[in-house]
Order: sequence, then C-alpha cells, then structure tokens
Amino acid sequence: MERQPLRILFMGTPDFAVPTLEALIQGPDEIIAVVTQPDRPKGRGRKLVPPPVKVVAEKYGIDLYQPKALRSAEFITTLKSYDPDLIVVAAYGKILPETIIELPRHGCINVHGSLLPRHRGAAPIQWSIIKGDAEVGVTIMQMDKGMDTGNILMKASITPDPDETSGTLFPKIARLGSHTLMDTLDMLAQGGLAMIDQDEKQATSAPMLRKEDGLIDWSRSAREIHCLMRGLDPWPTAFSYLDGRKFQLFGPEVVHQGSTRKPGTLLRADREGLLIAAGDTCLLIKDIKMEGKRRMAVADFLNGWPLEPGSVFGPQSDQS
Repeated sequence: MERQPLRILFMGTPDFAVPTLEALIQGPDEIIAVVTQPDRPKGRGRKLVPPPVKVVAEKYGIDLYQPKALRSAEFITTLKSYDPDLIVVAAYGKILPETIIELPRHGCINVHGSLLPRHRGAAPIQWSIIKGDAEVGVTIMQMDKGMDTGNILMKASITPDPDETSGTLFPKIARLGSHTLMDTLDMLAQGGLAMIDQDEKQATSAPMLRKEDGLIDWSRSAREIHCLMRGLDPWPTAFSYLDGRKFQLFGPEVVHQGSTRKPGTLLRADREGLLIAAGDTCLLIKDIKMEGKRRMAVADFLNGWPLEPGSVFGPQSDQS
C-alpha cells in the first residue's frame, strides 16, 4: 500500500548504521539531511578518516552535518529549519538532548542492536554474546531522555551461530535492523503500530567495553570464557599472560574434559590448538596473537614459539 513519504533526518556514525541509511535512501521516504560525528584521526600517521555514514551521505549528495556540540543553539536552529517529520538514529554515538528528541512531529526512533530491555547501552551486540544469549536481535524504539528506555515499536530476532563473534554478528544485526526499521516505518505511516512499554525488571546494561575487560579469569566456567572470547573478538579481545608475555586468544571451543590442574594450566599444545584448564572443563584455543605479532593459527605459532604444557596462564601479577 502506498503511503505519504516522510521527511526523515538521519543520525548515525559507524558501519552498523550504513545498511539503515542505505535502506532509507532506497525507500519511499525523503532523506533531508544526515548528521554524523566529526572525522577522527586514525593509524600511525593520525590521518583524519571520515565515518562510514559520511561516505554514504556524500555519495548520494545528501546535506551533511558533523557538529562538535549537539546542544549549540546554531545547530538546533539548523535542524529546525529542515522541519523533519521524523529523526532516525542508528549508533550515532552520543546521547541526544531533549531539544532534538522533541523536535520532529513524530519524535525520534532508534535502531538498537539488542532485544530490549536486555542490553541497554553502548555495546549491546558484544554483551549479547558475552552473556550467552540464545536469541539476539534488534529493537526499533521511540526515543526518550533515558538510555535506551523508550517504548518499543518493533523487534526482530535471530539465533546466533555457536561460534559467533561480535565481528561476525555486527553485519547480521545491522542488516536485520535496516529491514525491521523499514517495516516499522510502513506500519507507522499506516497508523497500525502500538507502542509497548519496556519491562524494567528485565532490563540489563551493556556499557562501553574497555581493554581491561578482556582479562580472562580462568576460574570461571569454560562456557563463560568461551562467550567472553567471542564477544570481545575483534575488539578489545580476550587476553591472558604466560611467562610475562601478553597473549590474545581467539577461536575457543569448549572441551568437555575435566581437569584437576589449576585453572589456566596449559594441558596440551599441538596442531589442534592450546588445551587450557578452566574452572570446570577445558577450552581448546585455535588462534593466538602474541604482543607485537600478528594473529595466527596456533599450529603456525608453535612452529616458532613452542609453549610448554604445565605452564599456567593468568593475570600479569601472577607472572613474576
């Protein structure tokens, strides 16, 4: 059924937001402007790199803004001049002030990478894996002044693969979000979508991850460590220390084999991987990266850096 096009202002920054922006551009609505974060310096040369959303906006010749301050009177006035029906937000990266949330006649809606109210916050996809969720997905919600606390408009879910990492799950959730948003807009335009309050009793947080969050506690269950490694791959990565060296560990597999050895003990090192004792059973690690070296398969790593069974992985404080 044909509907009246909406005048939409889009706000987003990273790769996650690109499928949503491209779906909007190809859809029936008018994308009147795009707001994204400023270019950031990257790499050893600290060269300014544009955010992925900026690249798409410039490709299609859409009006583009990269404000340093969302609350400036000048920027708010600029947004008002576009007279948007709706603002769509997908991983913009900053909390929107109420003056922007209340600006469009239909308010702001957000594409959030979890099944709210689980995993409110900056890193929902990573925390969905870290917590071992059997179902993951996306929520389209009406924004309010809280952190991902607004009413739910629509949800969509998928079952993650057993060895899913945040790196493999991100593009899947991004695509799912773009499709779900377009369904939401169609329903909204036809007046056939009811808002659902979030159940505060079911709410969990998904704070921004830090590098230190990747330190492995080998006394935890093999399943918990398995989820942590996958959720932090490719960033900030799970790591441990052995003989004073930092090792980033990837590609875990739970091995249902008991061990009486201290958690973190290397039981076996061969072409299959590193078999390490955890708090209950064991983990087989298939990829490794030593500080200053590239990531590689354990089989290749052992050719140049043999590891001795019986040695113990742990925090740096245990390596003296």
